[in-house]
Amino acid sequence: MYRTVIFDLDGTLLDTLDDLTASVNFALVCFSLPVRTKEEIRAFVGNGIAKLIKRAIGYDHPRFAEILQTFREHYGAHCKDKTKEYDGITPLLIELKARGVQTAVVSNKADFAVKTLTEEYFPALLQEAVGENEAAGIAKKPAPDSLFAVMKSLNAEKETTVYVGDSEVDIQTANNAGVDCISVAWGFKDEAFLRANGAKTLIKEPFEILDFCKEN
Repeated sequence: MYRTVIFDLDGTLLDTLDDLTASVNFALVCFSLPVRTKEEIRAFVGNGIAKLIKRAIGYDHPRFAEILQTFREHYGAHCKDKTKEYDGITPLLIELKARGVQTAVVSNKADFAVKTLTEEYFPALLQEAVGENEAAGIAKKPAPDSLFAVMKSLNAEKETTVYVGDSEVDIQTANNAGVDCISVAWGFKDEAFLRANGAKTLIKEPFEILDFCKEN
């Protein structure tokens, strides 16, 4: 039974796709670049905002840094416009807290956005919430560094920790950390894709997580 549940954020706890799409396209329009569809953005996310922008504009664009900064500024101001939690997430977190299960977020999303969104949507329900922080020398997912950092902070053991996410990056991260993974079918990647990318445990409703966690 798991005593620590660490979640991805985008596509796992929150549906952020509309706001990500709007901010990417705002930056693209500012630099006279063609906009991207929501489905294209869905395919681009998962490896951090720098990779998101590179995928949207092409890897060798000479104004990448400016476009990225434009995205960051717009997203910082608009990351809560249309974002919403998936059905059942807050009740799940409340029940996990009642059971004494530790909960946290580890995401490749920019750290400022992770903290803004988790404080807005899940106040007092998460012990830790961290995003991408490579400037501090912490490699982003699928490297296990950020997951290990949170586990250390929570004194969590590998054997009783599970990482929950919606993408192949999350599966790879859990594997690299040596912890179990639960993949969710309601996020940005569908069930067939997840199974093709190594998902072993897959759930369709948030409360299914409780079947794997310690009781009171």
